[in-house]
Amino acid sequence: MWSSPPTTSATPPNPQAVTSEPRRVSMETYWREVRSIEEEKEGQEEEEEEEERKSMDEVELEEAWLTEAGLSSLVTGSDEASPPPAEALLSTLTRQQAATVKKRLDNYNETLKMRNRQPIRDVRDIFTEPDDDSAERGPSPPSHRAESPPSRYHTTTKTIRRNTHRVRPALPTFPFEDQLPEHPPSPTNTRSPTHSPPPPVSQWRQADWLLRDSPYSEGVTEHKRGGTCWDCLRFHGDDSGDLPFVPVSPSHGLASADDLSSCDLTRLGFISHIELSTFLLALGVQPKRTRPPRRRSRDSGVFGVPLNVLLENDRKKFPGVKVPVVFQKLLCILEQTGLQTEGILRVPGSAARLKYLRREIDRCCGRFDWSAVRQVDAAGLLKLFIRELPTPLLTHTHLSTYRCVLGIPSVVHQVQALQLLLLLLPEANRDTFKALLVFLQKVVSHQEQNRMSLWNVSMVMAPNLFTCHHHGNKCSIAKQQEEMEEAVGGAHLVRLMITHQDLLWTIPSFLLSQVRQMNQASNQKQLGLTKRLLLRRKNDKNERNQITELCEGVIRVHAPLHTKVSMAIQLDGQTRAKDVIARFECDNSPVQRLYEVGGNIGERRLHPDCLLLDVYKVNPHCDWLIKP
Repeated sequence: MWSSPPTTSATPPNPQAVTSEPRRVSMETYWREVRSIEEEKEGQEEEEEEEERKSMDEVELEEAWLTEAGLSSLVTGSDEASPPPAEALLSTLTRQQAATVKKRLDNYNETLKMRNRQPIRDVRDIFTEPDDDSAERGPSPPSHRAESPPSRYHTTTKTIRRNTHRVRPALPTFPFEDQLPEHPPSPTNTRSPTHSPPPPVSQWRQADWLLRDSPYSEGVTEHKRGGTCWDCLRFHGDDSGDLPFVPVSPSHGLASADDLSSCDLTRLGFISHIELSTFLLALGVQPKRTRPPRRRSRDSGVFGVPLNVLLENDRKKFPGVKVPVVFQKLLCILEQTGLQTEGILRVPGSAARLKYLRREIDRCCGRFDWSAVRQVDAAGLLKLFIRELPTPLLTHTHLSTYRCVLGIPSVVHQVQALQLLLLLLPEANRDTFKALLVFLQKVVSHQEQNRMSLWNVSMVMAPNLFTCHHHGNKCSIAKQQEEMEEAVGGAHLVRLMITHQDLLWTIPSFLLSQVRQMNQASNQKQLGLTKRLLLRRKNDKNERNQITELCEGVIRVHAPLHTKVSMAIQLDGQTRAKDVIARFECDNSPVQRLYEVGGNIGERRLHPDCLLLDVYKVNPHCDWLIKP
């Protein structure tokens, strides 16, 4: 047992962390939760913690980074790399993103040379530094689309001229709100002229940066070069961290992670990984990565079992389930009877009873009687389930990166970094964490009854989501302050993720655009492999264009589950996805959605209000499919 560090000597990591007496008092909630976790760990082996502290060496670090970026073929030398090909991925990167990859690969090769090992591929075989006359050129944009901004994309060749790395200037101090320009740059997506105008400046919390084609890293880099980062200017001094950012949708519709196919999500993860590193580097933040700890996992039962194993077992009885059934059961109990209970999630249950329930749930699995589980038991089991996962819910790979987000001075950039981080989660982790955030928001919405404010909920969940290290009673004042900052920082991250959860699962326009370009580059490479495949593609295109050649803007919508299996529809500027769906609806039919399939996307579920003519302009060669 150990006492809580004094709260008076702590310095919060950012101005939004601890600003009032109620929040200082609520720190006791955090330390009570930590003590409860420590008591449960008594008698367990501590070698995992020691293993976790070991840092990865340079070769391991860079090789792991390139593998997560979808560029494993650059370090393994294998031509059988998983799709997309490295060349297709590299051709879609912006110059800043390509510079990040080049720096990583260069460091990897230099480290190998220091160890007297020959690199698989030299960085000069992959990248080129464009000449002055070619710096303004990028890859040819997809058909039926406007020209891309100049000097945005990086092309690959087989030669390079090395340049010395320049020292990155320090990030200038952000000006205050009264220094806002009268005519800020338009945040709208420049690729479609039909987009709605930018929201008025008075609406401070609208996340209009989602509409931009330029990545977050480019805006920060431009700011450091003396330009204007409109996001910093607009939101600087706005400390209402509990007020969520509202997503602003373009006319062709924003997409969430759930709207894309697994193949597109994989490619999205590669781009997000590269952009996150570029973004943090531009902000002067450098995450420190550690080797994953050795944690025991089980193949049976519930607690301590990997999420993928739980889902595989659950899908034998419930096909298509995305969140482990036991996790859903616990959330259901808490939502039905615990949202009005005072201190829910905060009040600890009996440790002996939790051990008994855990043992019974592991033993009975699907035959367990949930009617005997009380609210306080369900809350304890929910937190125990999260802590016992062999791989943390936010993954060990990027757990340290979440901490680095606290070093970003602007709240809007913190939210953008968290958005990129959450898009990197594996599907099982993403769906489970999303269900958790939805539940936590419901708890906060009932705070008048349960006395659990947003800050209280964040304090309770932080030590369960982020590993906390305790140094004992006799630790120095510096160590106590470090623990305090760790506590406040973790709670601040949880608070941001609860508040902005709708925005965090939304895919920015520039990421979706790069996924489309990666698909197009990959398709073009595959089409050039054999003449037979090229001929077949040409014939298919001719058949598809039989209608569009007759009249531009005509699409054929397929509905294989309906009596009317297809229909030709003339698009105009007001045709929305829900209008097309309404033409196929019949009585007692399940809820249907319209999808764009193929072309420069694998599969994307369209928002009911998106304008189809804009989607057609972005992806003119896709198929249109109606299904549940």
